[in-house]
Amino acid sequence: MKKFLFVCLAAVVLTACGANLNNDRYETSGTGHVNTVSQGVIINARPVTIATENGEVGQLAGGIVGGVAGSMVSDNTLAQTIGAVGGAVLGGYLGGKAQQGLSTQGGMEYIVKLDSGKSITLTQGDDEIFSVGQHVYVLDADYDERARIIAQ
Repeated sequence: MKKFLFVCLAAVVLTACGANLNNDRYETSGTGHVNTVSQGVIINARPVTIATENGEVGQLAGGIVGGVAGSMVSDNTLAQTIGAVGGAVLGGYLGGKAQQGLSTQGGMEYIVKLDSGKSITLTQGDDEIFSVGQHVYVLDADYDERARIIAQ
């Protein structure tokens, strides 16, 4: 039973990891597609925090682990039921919070003045930081791949 709890706990930790927002990471579905490229210049840059909008996977996994652990508090059926429900609720709450905390990462929000005269904003990971006045390429997400800014 201890192995089962360990596996469930490991699943919570592993599923709580956030998305990799680095500019050099592409999904396999995004390879081989043509995207539109625009040239522009960074006119504003500010650091932001990027966080998971909800912790549904963490809540589910935490609820399962909490329910199982809570059901083991006693040999009494009523105590097991109360423990399972309480453990599931508490585990779900803590699992959701863990996922949110582990998935929070730094990012940058850029405003780019395109050579066409149009201004756009784009938020992305902070693995590569661009400066105000820097000339960049904006890769548009034409085929469901995320847009990104890269150096010229």
